[in-house]
Amino acid sequence: MSSCCPPEPEKHKHDAGEACHIPSTRPDYLFWGSTAFILIALGAYVADLPVIGMMGHHIWDFLSVMWWGVLIGLFFVGLFSRVPKEYFAAILGRGDTLGGIFRAAGAGLLLDLCSHGILMVGVKLYERGASLAQVMTFLIASPWNSISLTFILFALIGIKWTLVFILGSAVIAIVTGLIVQILVARKILPDNPNTIELPENFNVIADARMRLKVFRPDRNFWAAIARDGWRDGRMVLRWLLFGVVLAALLRSFVPADAFATWFGPTVMGLFLTLLATTVIEVCSEGSSPIGADLVTRAAAPGNGFAFMMAGVATDYTEIMVIKNMTGSWKAALALPLVTVPQVMLLGWILNQFGG
Repeated sequence: MSSCCPPEPEKHKHDAGEACHIPSTRPDYLFWGSTAFILIALGAYVADLPVIGMMGHHIWDFLSVMWWGVLIGLFFVGLFSRVPKEYFAAILGRGDTLGGIFRAAGAGLLLDLCSHGILMVGVKLYERGASLAQVMTFLIASPWNSISLTFILFALIGIKWTLVFILGSAVIAIVTGLIVQILVARKILPDNPNTIELPENFNVIADARMRLKVFRPDRNFWAAIARDGWRDGRMVLRWLLFGVVLAALLRSFVPADAFATWFGPTVMGLFLTLLATTVIEVCSEGSSPIGADLVTRAAAPGNGFAFMMAGVATDYTEIMVIKNMTGSWKAALALPLVTVPQVMLLGWILNQFGG
């Protein structure tokens, strides 16, 4: 047996998640165009050419810190394709309950992935039946709350502020999930058509034990994970690579070291921070040192928090992926519209009491 679960029924081909897959009938110009630009820029960087070589340097900086998260994300996407949908429904709970939101927030906080890897996992969770509210909660709670980045932040800003930031992100994620629940219930935002009902008396542990008794991870199993991970992760990768190109362009011409002097603990500084993190696409690893600099050098902990959290909420890669995932601009724009006001309010409070 090469899989830990039976093949998906034919109706899976018509799930909303299928819209996330890149059509095979025509070239993916965004994916291949971004890839070509990245390869050319990296070649110019190696050859020490001006301008485009500088962009290649920034592209290398991005790729060197995000590659592991992307690969792990692709692995989880492929693995999740082999897991029955009922397992996700049982573990995350009902998407229209408070408990389901808390479980999604907990999963986001515990899963050790960067913002790019976590986005792939979020899309797969949606395809496997998690509600829109749970996916939003998961995406907001997770990006820079990985174990590795937590210890990095301990060193950069101290244990106190790191724990405050983690708690703040969890609160915002849960509140956002509850708001999205209400909007879905009122038909303002679309519900997830992939949601399934669990069989009566379904026990995920007992079912998993039964399957694992006959499970043998042979070569075909790992090949299927790689194939499904690549296929289902392409929708995220195309926007991710395009984001790397734009980020390299912005980093080449927008000075980041000015943050510490321009963005102090004022209302204007907070809004300038929001503008900067919206315009400059920075991965979770890249945002942490800049956010830490705002805490330590600019004495603006609220700005540091806003830079990292609003960067996730306004990340156009996430917005476009949610649009493709749900087929709804309302759902995609709900991410920044619901989250950013909370981030700004909490950032202002942290500046008032933590300067």
